[in-house]
Amino acid sequence: MTTLLDTLFNGLALGAVYALVALGFVIIFKASGVMNFAHGSLLLLGGYLTAVLHDDLGFAGALAVSVLATAAVAGAMDRFLLQAGGPDPHGAHVQTIVTIGVDILILTDLSRRIGGDLLSLGDPWGDSVSALGPVTVADSRIAAIVVSGVVIAGVFALFRYTSWGLSLRAAAEDVEAASLMGVRLVRIRMLAWCLAGALAALAAVFLAAFPAPGLERTTGQIALKAFPAAILGGMASPPGALAGSLLIGMTEALVAGYQSDLHVLGEGFGDVAPYAVMVLVLLVRPTGLFGGKAAVRV
Repeated sequence: MTTLLDTLFNGLALGAVYALVALGFVIIFKASGVMNFAHGSLLLLGGYLTAVLHDDLGFAGALAVSVLATAAVAGAMDRFLLQAGGPDPHGAHVQTIVTIGVDILILTDLSRRIGGDLLSLGDPWGDSVSALGPVTVADSRIAAIVVSGVVIAGVFALFRYTSWGLSLRAAAEDVEAASLMGVRLVRIRMLAWCLAGALAALAAVFLAAFPAPGLERTTGQIALKAFPAAILGGMASPPGALAGSLLIGMTEALVAGYQSDLHVLGEGFGDVAPYAVMVLVLLVRPTGLFGGKAAVRV
């Protein structure tokens, strides 16, 4: 029972962090129709900035600068690179491909800077643990759940109660109608990219914290595990991204916790488990858990 509780708690913590990354995928897709494959490199950039700045600025200051800088890079990438060619009915597909090139460029530079090092982000939790009943959990996991929960609630409040959220939802429903109603699509889209970049930088802190050894050049690849979560929930559904992230996090934790009982599936099954779940769900619901068929007038 203790093993099960420990596994479920770890799955909840992983799912909460994956939700930060998956929300970034969904926000960008809702705002621009682009699948941002540079999201992993943005996450690594945020973590790297926190790691190199925390000695001088402290953890809180380094994290604040990292979040702002990563948000600025994401917004600039959209405004001055992806939107540089102006309106294009087929632009989303081309821009998606462009994000792959951007990912390679950023990742190559950061990999050169990090090398084979393991960087500490200077988080205040360190390797401390706490007892929650019969389960001993890392304080970083508790912080991941609490902080992610507060931030995700804030993002949903932005969607629901702000003019930006209303404009974003209107643009996601009908870009042309939103434009005719005075919605400033360029600004709405750029702010969406900025928010996604900020969420990625925050997620990097918890992905590199204990029990992880630290930030390394492959940390950004963890963002790819959040991509199935966004697909599972439906790429245009923030609640779906949250549900999909929890499902992926629980799956990964259960596979890791009971690896000895699943040896027949191979030692590396934990690495592909999120994608296996995604395929199984999409076989039943091709539009995702929260996706729906769009009505089209002909």
